[in-house]
Amino acid sequence: MFEKILVANRGEIAVRIIRACKELNIRTVAIYSEADVNSMHVQMADEAICIGKPASADSYLRIDRIISAAEIADVDAIHPGYGFLSENAHFADVCENCNIRFIGPSSRAMNALDNKSTSRILAKKAGVPIPPGSEGLIENEQAALKIAKQIGYPVIIKAIAGGGGRGMRVAHNDVSLIKGYHTARSEAEKSFGNSAVYIEKFIENPHHIEFQILGDNKGHLIHLGERDCSIQRRNQKILEETPSPLIEGKFKDLRKKMGKAALRIAETAHYTSAGTVEFIVDDHGEFYFLEVNKRVQVEHPITEEVTGIDIVKQQILIAMGEPLRISQSDVVFKGHSIECRINAEDPFDDFRPSPGRIEMYYAPGGRGVRVDSHAYAGYTIPPYYDSLLGKLITYGKDRRDAMDKMARALSEYMVTGIKTTIPFELAILQDPNFRRGVYSTNFIEELLSGPRRELISEKG
Repeated sequence: MFEKILVANRGEIAVRIIRACKELNIRTVAIYSEADVNSMHVQMADEAICIGKPASADSYLRIDRIISAAEIADVDAIHPGYGFLSENAHFADVCENCNIRFIGPSSRAMNALDNKSTSRILAKKAGVPIPPGSEGLIENEQAALKIAKQIGYPVIIKAIAGGGGRGMRVAHNDVSLIKGYHTARSEAEKSFGNSAVYIEKFIENPHHIEFQILGDNKGHLIHLGERDCSIQRRNQKILEETPSPLIEGKFKDLRKKMGKAALRIAETAHYTSAGTVEFIVDDHGEFYFLEVNKRVQVEHPITEEVTGIDIVKQQILIAMGEPLRISQSDVVFKGHSIECRINAEDPFDDFRPSPGRIEMYYAPGGRGVRVDSHAYAGYTIPPYYDSLLGKLITYGKDRRDAMDKMARALSEYMVTGIKTTIPFELAILQDPNFRRGVYSTNFIEELLSGPRRELISEKG
C-alpha cells in the first residue's frame, strides 16, 4: 500500500485524486504555482509545496521541480492527472528511475502510442480499422497535396502530438489545404512544441465515441463501455454521455465490436492503468480508430456512475501492483449519465475566457447529481490555465431521467462575478435534436448557425 502520493496537477482533477486517496487512507502532497496558492487542492492535501511561477512552463511542466518536491516529501508515487505531464513517457521514466511509482501506463506503452501517427500504425497491426490517410508525417505542401489527391477531399490535417482540438484543420480544396497545413503546424508548435502533422480522410457528420479501458500488470484487460463525446466546439468536448444514443438506437451490435477493438489495441500496446480508446463512427455504423488517451479522461465520472467502478482508485491500486479484481463479465451497465463541462468562458462572446474572482458560488445537489469542481466563493480563477471550472454530472434510470436532472441542475447552478458556459449548456439540453439523441460533432456549429441562435443569445 502506498503511504503518500504526490498529485502533479491542479484544479478539479487534483481535488478528484485527493478524494480517492483519502478514501484509500493514503496521504497526499499537492504541488502548486504561485497563482494557485489559494486553490482548493492546496487546502485539501495533507502537504503542499510551491514549485514555481504561474506559467505552466515554470511550474506544472517542470519535471525537475516536481521530482524535487516528491523527494523532499518522501512520496511513494506520483499521480499526473490529465494534461500537463500525464502522457509524457520521459516523465514516467524519470519517476521510475527515482524509485517513485508513476500512476499511469508504462513508458513502454506510452512510446508504443507516442502520437496519433504511430497509434494508427499500431491500430492497423491490431486489425482495427483506421481512416485512409498518410502512412507517416507530411513534410511539405507538395506531399500534402499528393495525399489529398489520393484519398479525396475533404481531409483533415492533424498534429501528431497533444489534443484538445489544437493543431487540427479541415480542408475541402487545394487552397484550404495549403492554408490549413501551415496553420495546423504553427498551432501545434505553439501548443505542444512539435509541429509535425499527418493527413487523413475527414469523415463527414461523424460521431465521436470512446471506450474506457483498464489494464493491470498481470495482463488482464477490460473495458467499461462507451462514452459519446460528439457534442464539441472546435474539437473540444462540451458535453458527454453514456451509453451513446447512437449505439443504443441504431447500432447496438457496435458496443461489442468496438469494445473488442479497443481491447485489441490495448493488448498490442501492452497497456496498463486507465486509458481511453477513441473512435469515430459514420452514419452507416462503420467505425474508425482515432487515438488512445493514455491517462484518466476529464469525462471519466459518467462511466463511474453507470458501472459503479471508481476509475481513479483502480489506477492507484494497479500502480501498487494489485491485480484487477473485476472481469469483463462483472462489468454491468445500469442507467444513464451525462456530464457538462462548466467552463469560465463567455459563450455569447465567442467563448472568450472569463478569469476573475467568483463572488457567489452555489453548486446544485439532490439525488443523481454530482459536482466535481475546485471552485468556491471568493476564489480567483487565474488566466494562465485551462478554463475548466468544474464538471456537472447527472445520473438517471434512463436518458430522459438523466437529461431532466441535468436541466434542473444547470438551472440552479449559480456562479457570479465571472461568465460561465452554464446558460449555453442549458440551451443544448432543451434542443429538440439533442433530446432525441440525434446529433453528431457538427451539432454545436448547426445550433449556432440555425434558427435557434437568436433564442440562445437572448438567454445569455
